[in-house]
Amino acid sequence: MALHRSLPLPEEGDLTRGFPDRNCLLQYLRQEFPAAAAIDGQLSPVIGGRKAAELALRRVDPLAYGRSRNFLKGAVTQLSPYIRHGLLGLAELKQWLVDQKRPWRDQEKLISELAWRDFWQRVWQQFGDGIWQNIEELKTGHSAESYGDSLPLDLRNGETKLACIDAFQRQLVNTGWLHNHARLWLAAYVVHWRRVRWQMGARWFLQHLIDADPASNNLSWQWVASCFSAKPYVFNRANLEKYAGDSFCRSCAMVNSCPFDGSYEQIQGQLFIPIQPNTNKLNDNKLRAENSNLANHNLGKEKLVKPLLWIHQESLGPANPLWRAWPEAPGLFVFDRGCIEHGQIGLKRLGFVYESLLELPLVLRNGDPVLEIQAFAKRCGCDGVLTQAPLDPHLKRIIAALQQQLPVVEVACEPFVDLPSPPQLQRFTKFWKLAEPLLREQFINE
Repeated sequence: MALHRSLPLPEEGDLTRGFPDRNCLLQYLRQEFPAAAAIDGQLSPVIGGRKAAELALRRVDPLAYGRSRNFLKGAVTQLSPYIRHGLLGLAELKQWLVDQKRPWRDQEKLISELAWRDFWQRVWQQFGDGIWQNIEELKTGHSAESYGDSLPLDLRNGETKLACIDAFQRQLVNTGWLHNHARLWLAAYVVHWRRVRWQMGARWFLQHLIDADPASNNLSWQWVASCFSAKPYVFNRANLEKYAGDSFCRSCAMVNSCPFDGSYEQIQGQLFIPIQPNTNKLNDNKLRAENSNLANHNLGKEKLVKPLLWIHQESLGPANPLWRAWPEAPGLFVFDRGCIEHGQIGLKRLGFVYESLLELPLVLRNGDPVLEIQAFAKRCGCDGVLTQAPLDPHLKRIIAALQQQLPVVEVACEPFVDLPSPPQLQRFTKFWKLAEPLLREQFINE
């Protein structure tokens, strides 16, 4: 994505854009964002930016992914950090798969995983901040109040003496990325074996993961916990050894007293209280998207003569329709000082975003987004704000506050799948039943 536009003259408070190497970038970020550095003080080995995203995409093998994705050493794509920040769009990835000219059966698993992300985003749009609350009642037999409100220190520090759990903790903290199967195992251990509320684990993941997407993260934790699924997710030692190999068990101090030993029936009997099946169906209207697409805004909603482009963390790539439509407009990204100082983001994720922004012709600031955007509009003589329509309720609140002073136009990305009617979002299977034929048709028609 080669974007050529001039930047306004630098002013006091603009963040640095030029670094000779990653170590210099790291030292600068530690000084500028000490609260993030206090969570984790290193950069992730995963490089940020569109160039790195394209390189990762070229390595993807959809057939190998479908066959081996559940194995820790399988052919996973590792595209999630780039998708989460809009460096790769879902519709763009779908078209890339179509262009491969491979049979549908060879790509179906990867397409369905992208559809899971689309599904989670639709649920997030429907619930907003409500994804931090149990969507359904737990199916564990335990009351929601019986779960702990803090993450145990031995778990947070990777000192549980369980080789697998401690290895997952180290990878999470040291790299900012985890294989999806490891995420499920770690989440199950937190919620079911340690009896901690899923929200505590979800916040922990969001602090460290460079692909920290509240929709995929929180709703996956709810799926594990059983408050957005038909039953709780658990695993046993046999499942772990099948997909991770036996290296953890061979080196584990708890090998002779492994809490994961036993059949699924035995483990479920140890962890859960039998309950009668719930015959009360969840109201589908509560989980039915209001429109077929995630947003439906367009550039003609407001007539802006000289707008500024507010680029936020969901919109760093060419899927953002504003880049091409307004090539001369000044662009701004604001690191939200309030969120950072409240410990919501570690340096690995922040560094990934910063590294991605260095490829873009933007002014970078650190502060209150509303005040910074208003000041930037005055600085550049702009009469309004253009931005990609966000999913995050926090970003929506920023837009609402901005609209008290400036017109704001939200522009939607191309949808992953254009559904003819509002989908039911109670379960992915219902969504997939509607989406799968439409997606399959695009591959056949090509």
